[in-house]
Order: sequence, then structure tokens, then C-alpha cells
Amino acid sequence: MAYEYIITDSAEGLATITLNKPPLNVLNIAMMEEISDAIKKCGEDRNLKVLLFKAQGKCFSAGVDVGEHMGDLAPKMIEAFHKMFRLLNRTEIPTMASVYGSCLGGGCELAIFCDLVIAAESAKLGQPEIQVGVFPPIAAQIMPRIIGRKVASDLILSGRIIKASEALEIGLVNKVVKDEELETETRNFTEPYLKLSAEILRQTKSAMVAGLMDDFEASLKVIEEIYLDHLMKTKDAHEGLKAFLGKRKPVWRNE
Repeated sequence: MAYEYIITDSAEGLATITLNKPPLNVLNIAMMEEISDAIKKCGEDRNLKVLLFKAQGKCFSAGVDVGEHMGDLAPKMIEAFHKMFRLLNRTEIPTMASVYGSCLGGGCELAIFCDLVIAAESAKLGQPEIQVGVFPPIAAQIMPRIIGRKVASDLILSGRIIKASEALEIGLVNKVVKDEELETETRNFTEPYLKLSAEILRQTKSAMVAGLMDDFEASLKVIEEIYLDHLMKTKDAHEGLKAFLGKRKPVWRNE
């Protein structure tokens, strides 16, 4: 199937989903629906050993389309956004992300939700949502589990953006390489997994997920309720989003 915003490929046990909405790969609802469709199809292929997310353009992804956070589109945006992660959470195939440049907001969430992440030195990762009056739902669920509550609190509550080197130090990514070597190093990164049994990889990943005793669906439903029924009904959330679109500083009312 031909997609408008992504490119898919599958060969020798490696499936690749390439974000292709230049220049910044901003995730809109249509693009997220394409990604979900591709993830679902990959999950049905029992011969796949790795699902790799890559990108074309200036960066991996600058995040989700802010315009689609607002008004009547917000519930649909959250539904489309979270569908990607629900599908990834059910996917037994080991997942990887190869990131460079800006890897922010929803783009960062997509990358760090993967089992493994390789990053170029140029990569900058972060969840700046709080600075525009919202919060990152997936990061709120997964980041404390990856890097611990203290470090996750610092990143999510401040919205600060970190370099790839710091992301490596805190365990948010697995490996950092030179920009010009990212493509080659990504191939090298996947090779050990492609030599293994697809079925054994699936069973092993399933065991690791079970070992965490982590009910993703239950916690995500609570986060969704907070986001849509409480956060999006605050004046500051709307002010922050409008200010971002208007390229001005928000005027917080604390309500």
C-alpha cells in the first residue's frame, strides 16, 4: 500500500517505517493513521524480527501538529495518537528508532516507546509540551518506567530539551553515533537481531513485558481522561496552544 506521509519497506526480517513529511515530520492525524496501519500490518507478519522507525527531512520529528490539539479535533487527535502506541504495545516484534535532529514532543514519545533507540550526536530529545500548556500523555506513562521518576519529573515538568549525550547517560537511548555514520550504525545495530529466530524474539519480548507487570491500557485510560476531561478544559491549555500558533509568549492565568 502506498502512503502519503510514510514510506514502508520489509526485507530479510527487517520492517522499516520511515517518516516522510518534510521538513520536520510534524505528526498530523492523517500521518498517525498511516503509521498505525503500517504497525498493524507489521504485527501480522510472523517472519519479522525488527520494526525500525526512521525519518527523512531535517529531523526525526518536531512533534504533533499543535493545531490539531485544539477544539473539536483534540479528542480525535488523542485517539489517533494513542492508537499508534496501543498497537506498538501489543506488537511482539522488537522495535527500534533511529533518530537525528529534533526529536521532540510526540516524535520523542514515538522514539522512546520503542524497545531500542540509536541516536545521532545532533539529536535533541525532549517533551516541551508543558511550555505550551499541555502535557505529553505517553511520556507521562512510559518515561518514569524507563529512566525513573526523578529524572522523568525533571524532563516532563520543565519541558527542557536535552542532547543525545545526556539522553544516553540517563538511559533514554541505547547508543549515540556521529551524524554521518547514523545510517551505517543503524544497520549494524539491527544485525544481531536479524540473525535470531523471529518467534523466539517475540516470546522473549512478551516475557519481558509480562515481567514488568505493567498494565499499559489501564494507566493510559486514566491519562486520557485527565488530558481530555480536565487539562483541555482549562483556560491555560487553550492559551498556551493559541500562543504557540500565534508565535507569542503565553499569558498564564493559572486556571
